[in-house]
Amino acid sequence: MNHIAEILAKFPFVVLDGGLATELEHMGFDLRDRLWSAKILAENPDAIMQVHARYLEAGADCIITSSYQATMEGFMLSGFTREESKKLMKLSVRLAVDAVEKFMQSGAGSLRPIPFIAASAGSYGAFLADGSEYRGDYRLSDREYMKFHRERVEILIEAGADFMAFETFPNQDEALAVAELMNEYPDIHYWIVFTAPDGKRISHGELFQDCVKVLAGRGNLSGIGINCSKPELISPLLYEVDKITDIPIVVYPNSGEIFDAGCSCWTEGNKSWDFSSFAEEWYKRGARVIGGCCRTGPDDIKKISLFRNKLLKKGEEPRTGQIS
Repeated sequence: MNHIAEILAKFPFVVLDGGLATELEHMGFDLRDRLWSAKILAENPDAIMQVHARYLEAGADCIITSSYQATMEGFMLSGFTREESKKLMKLSVRLAVDAVEKFMQSGAGSLRPIPFIAASAGSYGAFLADGSEYRGDYRLSDREYMKFHRERVEILIEAGADFMAFETFPNQDEALAVAELMNEYPDIHYWIVFTAPDGKRISHGELFQDCVKVLAGRGNLSGIGINCSKPELISPLLYEVDKITDIPIVVYPNSGEIFDAGCSCWTEGNKSWDFSSFAEEWYKRGARVIGGCCRTGPDDIKKISLFRNKLLKKGEEPRTGQIS
C-alpha cells in the first residue's frame, strides 16, 4: 500500500518520527557498537517499543523500524547465529506493529491517520559502520548492491513490512540498484533518502536534482529526499528540485551536529533549531513527508505535528477523520 499517498489525500503532509538511537541513549544505553541501535533488539526490545510509543504520542504518522543497521552479515559478525540474526530482524517489524496497535487501542489516535510502519534499511555504508554513509567512498557493482539489500528486504517483508525506508544513501549508484531491486516487489512501496554535505549535492558528489530525475517515475517509489543532514541544508535542496517531480519529497534531518566515526559519537553543533519553524518553511518549499533523524526527539516531532494541526484548522486541506 502507498501509505504516503493515502495520508496526503486528506492531510497536508506526513509526520515522521525522530531519532531512535538518540532516545535509547537518553535511556542509558551504550550504542557504540557496529550494530548501533539494532543491538538493543537483542538486549532490551521493550525499550525500543517505549521509544516508538513516545513518537506516536508526539504525533508521528510513521514509525521507522529499528532495523537501520540490522543485516544478516552485521549480526553474524557480532556473534549471532544465522537463525538468531533473522529472528532479530523480524523482531524490529513486530515491535513497531505492536507499538502502533497498542497506541490505536488506547483511543489516542482519533482525527489523525492510522500510523504506518516503514521498515528501515540503511545503505551499504551504514553496514560498514565507519561513517561511510556520510562520504560515499565505497564502490560495489549493481549486482553486489542488489544482493546486499535483497536478503534484508525479503526478511522484512516476510515479517509483515509492506513499506521500505532506504536511508542515508550517499551515492546515486546504490540508489539506482535498489530501485531496480524493488521492481521485483511491485506491491511494496518505498522511499530512498540521501545524505548531503551542502545545498546542492549528495555526499558522494552527485547533484540531488539529478538523483530525483533518474529515480522519479518508478511505480512503487513513494518518496525521494534527504535525511540525517544539517537542517539548514534542507531548504536549498528543496529549491533544487522544485517543480521537477510530482513524487513526494521526504525530509528528516538531524539536529545539525556532526557524526564522528572515530568515537561513534556526535560532536557539538547548533542545537537551537526550531523544528516548528523549519516544518513550515520546508512545507512551503514542497516537502510532503517531514520528520527528524539523529539527535532529534519527541519534542521536535510534536512541534512538526502541531504545525500540521494549524494548517488543518486554517482549512489548508480537508479533514474527514481517521484514515488507514
